[in-house]
Amino acid sequence: MALLPYLLEELNRPTIYDQNFGLGLFNDDFPSAVGSLRPYYLRPWRLFPHDESGISSVQHDKDGFKVNLDVQQFKPEEVNVKIADNYVIVNAKHEERSDEHGFISREFTRRYLLPKDVNAEALTSSLSSDGVLSIQAPPKAITNDKGNERQIPVTKTNAPAIKQQQQQQKK
Repeated sequence: MALLPYLLEELNRPTIYDQNFGLGLFNDDFPSAVGSLRPYYLRPWRLFPHDESGISSVQHDKDGFKVNLDVQQFKPEEVNVKIADNYVIVNAKHEERSDEHGFISREFTRRYLLPKDVNAEALTSSLSSDGVLSIQAPPKAITNDKGNERQIPVTKTNAPAIKQQQQQQKK
């Protein structure tokens, strides 16, 4: 059995540098009495809540471009989304404020490159009640790659064109 996956699992453990710093302690932050009785019994599911928090998901498929980002530590007015140089830039910052342990401030910036087949002008963003920022851009409309070529409909008339021209010339 390989030990490397189990050793690397501890590297995924939240630290003081995570965005969850200052939110309080989780139950698995405390040593467990059961864990000391069985030191080689691994419980990887104890890290599951941390894996889902603060991770952005990016999707690009036939339906367009979509980003979901956890910004629950910020108020809606502290989150800014803008487009610059074909990048979507998400910036969130709140000023230093005091809590029961001292002072805390938080800031982050994320940049996402917009794919070429996405309509950047129609980009929208929304913030859910549970603090998930969703950014969406639809795909560009399919254009004809043949330049200015377009199909012209042919209409049928019941009158002959040659006779009409001859009658016009006689007049």
